[in-house]
Amino acid sequence: MIQSNEYFFEGHALKDCGRIGVLLIHGLTGTPNEMKMVGKGLNRAGFTVYGMQLAGHCGDVADLNQTSWQDWYASVEVAAKQLKEKVDHVFVAGLSMGALLALKLAADQPKLIAGVGVYGPTFRYDGWSIPRYARYLNFLLIWFKKFNVFQNGIFIEQPPYGLKDERLRARVAASMFSGDSAAAGLAGNPYPALAEMLKLSALVRHQLPNVTAPCLLIHASEDDVANVSNSLLVQKKISAESQLVLLEDSYHLITIDREYKKVIDHSVTYFKAIAEKSVQVNPDQVAA
Repeated sequence: MIQSNEYFFEGHALKDCGRIGVLLIHGLTGTPNEMKMVGKGLNRAGFTVYGMQLAGHCGDVADLNQTSWQDWYASVEVAAKQLKEKVDHVFVAGLSMGALLALKLAADQPKLIAGVGVYGPTFRYDGWSIPRYARYLNFLLIWFKKFNVFQNGIFIEQPPYGLKDERLRARVAASMFSGDSAAAGLAGNPYPALAEMLKLSALVRHQLPNVTAPCLLIHASEDDVANVSNSLLVQKKISAESQLVLLEDSYHLITIDREYKKVIDHSVTYFKAIAEKSVQVNPDQVAA
């Protein structure tokens, strides 16, 4: 069942491709809205799009802290199963931590996932806007959670909030600090949630060789949150073909920043090519 903050855009069968579906996964403390413009663009190309909401998100800090990475991933698995019922080919694309969840799904279910959109993957918070102490001491967050100390701590986001577009940055910041987390997400990252994200990061890093689906990696060359090295790690470790696209006029939130249309265009082209090749090899997989 689709939740109130989610969206499902019905597509149609494409010539030589069949019905292509894309599951979109937002990032930590984010919302489905950060994937919506990309979702609309993919739908205009004929794709069926499911913009899902991760467990514990779009509420308050307490809601998020009551969940674990296993809960977030379980919601991804349920959404992928729902999408599969509607389409011939399932693709999954995620932003930031959502990219890690997308890669994990591809590693765990290689027969289900035809390809992956890896948008600004974040194994480490090592972009240029991240304070030095946060880069090198974030491993302590796991220990804090294990021993139940500093669990009320929150890492408050700082400008530019992942956005190079200044007008959009102002609107998003106002929304975040208004308390409406369903619109633009939380204004900070709670320590317990960051600890869970770090656990997920370590696991997915270990699972990367199990990713056999082709991956389209799109990363901002000036990413303020996660250095391009995060995408290079994926490209190096996965057991599949990949394509890396660097954006020159965006920061971390590439799905809504100045070059979001490039994210759409590259994704449409890449996913269509995979679907066409798959149909050529196995024509029976496309429903009549």
